[in-house]
Parts: sequence; structure tokens; C-alpha cells
Amino acid sequence: MRNISDIIEKYLKSILHESPEGTIEIQRNDLADQFSCVPSQINYVISTRFTLEKGYLVESKRGGGGYVRIRRIELPGPTTLHTHLHETIGDEMGQSAAEGLIYQLHEAGFLSSREAALMRSAVSRDVLLVKLPYRDQIRARMMKAMLISLLS
Repeated sequence: MRNISDIIEKYLKSILHESPEGTIEIQRNDLADQFSCVPSQINYVISTRFTLEKGYLVESKRGGGGYVRIRRIELPGPTTLHTHLHETIGDEMGQSAAEGLIYQLHEAGFLSSREAALMRSAVSRDVLLVKLPYRDQIRARMMKAMLISLLS
């Protein structure tokens, strides 16, 4: 059985996908009632599964009429993707940023599940057993090389 966080994430992604603007606005308490959970569970899902690295922009207003707005950030078209990746990756890249970019490219259909899994394994800190900042520099170079090969 899937856990409640996975179910909430799937629900939010489905309504985001159906939204013509790629934006949804939700009431935290209403969503918590809908899934019979506490509002902090909704906060957890949003803060861990809808990050900028994963291609989402989240705005939040607290208080009586508070809301959470989630917007999907679209990747640029294939012609400008190489420039976007070069600017995004830079000279150093941490593991969470690399995993977020891989996730975003997979979600957008630029990478297959197998390619994404292979890339995540290759850039893992468990594989790159060198000290910082060298590890982040090597990771950035590897990401650029893999993505140029896969997306060319």
C-alpha cells in the first residue's frame, strides 16, 4: 500500500496536469480534510516533492484565507535546452540539485526511467568518493557530459 504522502503527491500532480495554466491554488486545511490527515502532512509533501529543483514554484499565504499556489515551471524547448543546462549546472553541482534536474528532465520526457536511474547512480556521493568542492566539480562535469550525449 502506498503511503499518504505518495497519494497526496499523485493527486496534486494530476490536478496540476489538468490545469490549462499549469498552476493550482489549494487550501491546506481543505486538502488535509480530504485526505484525513493533518495540515503539516500537506506542508511536508509540498516542501519535499514540489521543489524548484524538481520544476515547481510554490507560493504560500498563511492565515484565515491562506492558500498554497503551485506552478509547474516548463523547461525550455530543445533548441535552448543546452544553454539552459549549461547555465543551470555551472562549474559545481550538489547532489540534491543534480537529482532535481534529473527528475525534472525525466518528468518532461527528455530522459527515460533507465537513463534517469543510471545518471542518479553515477552522480551519487556514494560513488564520487572525493572531498568537497572537488566532488561537486566532478559531478557538474559528469552531468554536462552525460546530458550532452543523451540529448544531442
